[in-house]
Amino acid sequence: MGILKEFKTFAMRGNVLDLAVGVVIGAAFGKIVTSLVDQIIMPPIGLLTGGIDFSQLKWVLKPADDTDPAHKVAEVAIQYGAFINTIIQFLIIAFAIFLVVKLINKLVRKEEAAPAAPPADVVLLTEIRDLLKK
Repeated sequence: MGILKEFKTFAMRGNVLDLAVGVVIGAAFGKIVTSLVDQIIMPPIGLLTGGIDFSQLKWVLKPADDTDPAHKVAEVAIQYGAFINTIIQFLIIAFAIFLVVKLINKLVRKEEAAPAAPPADVVLLTEIRDLLKK
């Protein structure tokens, strides 16, 4: 029973739960970015480059052979167009994460920048000093 209790303690830590939530949100965000790239960004780029669909670009190393139904040979190709789409998706995700981290750092700096109130004895000594100057 000791190992189950230890696992429960581990799994219920705030960091583990935060990580799990982050992974789920990250996966959903990845799908949104994939849709953004494939259906919004790449079509105009393809139009500007002469109607090229980047996701279909490939370098065929060995074409498919369907002449003999008993021995079908699948196409062997390097799909560099899909790789281009993936690079664009990565750049968008990296930029979005950069903006989130920058925002968080800005908020943390504002909290740290607020000066702490001086201790009561320092305030009292300052008031005494000011009265003696008069």
